[in-house]
Amino acid sequence: MYIKDLKDCEEFIAGDNTILRELLHPDKADINLRYSLAHAVLKPGLTSRLHKLRTSEVYYILEGQGMMHIDNESAEVHPGQAVYIPPHARQYIENTGKADLIFLCIVDPAWRVEDEEVL
Repeated sequence: MYIKDLKDCEEFIAGDNTILRELLHPDKADINLRYSLAHAVLKPGLTSRLHKLRTSEVYYILEGQGMMHIDNESAEVHPGQAVYIPPHARQYIENTGKADLIFLCIVDPAWRVEDEEVL
């Protein structure tokens, strides 16, 4: 059994400018996964940096409100929603609320620095 507690994950500023904590990554633990799972926070009034990944990604919104931008489309997002981001899509998210926007990031296959381009 493998259990990772969020409070034990190192917090850092990701390339897209969100506050990130990696929960699961096959390169960082003895686990057999294709994907990686991270917890992200975006403070009120802030926007992540425009970026794209070679891989697919899913955001699952836990708390807060925001506006998701993928290529030429935009939509409001709120808790309980999952957002699919296809490979190579230009994307960013903005926090439109008064509280932290908190979401999970699932990247498949697992995130690697060489697969991300900050624009």
